[in-house]
Amino acid sequence: MPPPPTPSERPFCPPPRPPSAPRVKAPPGATDCHFHIFGPYDRFPLSPGRSYDAPEAGIDAYRAMAAVLGLERRIVVQASIFGTDNACTLDAVAAFGRDHARAIAVIDAAITAPALAALAAGGVVGVRCNAVSGNGTPLDQIEALATRIAPLGWHMQLYVDGATLIALAPRLATLPVPVVLDHMGGIRAAAGREDPAFQALLRLLDRGRAWVKLCGYRSSSGPPYADLLAPARALIAHAPERCLWGTDWPHPHLEGRAMPDDGTLLDLLYAWAGTETDIRRILVDNPATLYGFDR
Repeated sequence: MPPPPTPSERPFCPPPRPPSAPRVKAPPGATDCHFHIFGPYDRFPLSPGRSYDAPEAGIDAYRAMAAVLGLERRIVVQASIFGTDNACTLDAVAAFGRDHARAIAVIDAAITAPALAALAAGGVVGVRCNAVSGNGTPLDQIEALATRIAPLGWHMQLYVDGATLIALAPRLATLPVPVVLDHMGGIRAAAGREDPAFQALLRLLDRGRAWVKLCGYRSSSGPPYADLLAPARALIAHAPERCLWGTDWPHPHLEGRAMPDDGTLLDLLYAWAGTETDIRRILVDNPATLYGFDR
């Protein structure tokens, strides 16, 4: 992996925009399965190895956005700007309350058993490997970490591009834990269903131990993300019981791209899913199964 950028080379992400009201609010029990909390930085310092900078985006700002969309449950995902220091993420889970929130942490092979136990006590239910933004768990540690976290009932979450997913898929299929693929598995929307990366993603879903997050609006066309309609609908049709959704708030690392409107993103999910049954699966039932919420 290349060295982290110097401070002058790091892009600075814009702040999130206030959301518009969605056409239809999320149903009761709906879960935002992917977002981050940034700061306050005087309490939670940024990692020197980060690949981008971002303005603070705190708990109150997130709550305001989630209230507009009707999101009641939340999965706080450790962002790469904090490296393996999960203090900000755990603080957010404590503030949201364990009845309504869980965490995805970033760790490495040096973590001790007491440290793992402390993460579990703080609401962690999975660990993330980020091969795109870096500053976290190397991919060569996934087997060792999967063995460590399996007794805890956790899962492994991966943020990779499509080419990496193709090479990694055989290894993921043998892990002793469920696997969650961020951002539609890193597929290229324009490549179509027959693209090898898309096929690798479908094969992992077919094994019944993988899940895919329908979030990360990095389409080639930008808003209103028309190029994501076909792959999103294909994933939902193929494995509706394995699809999750998240806002990706505050939408970090969008250098040169338009800032998403979270209300529009929820409208998109409704357009992708098409039926109330699949909306409920994606927003309520599937997250309850994976993250351990009461139904």
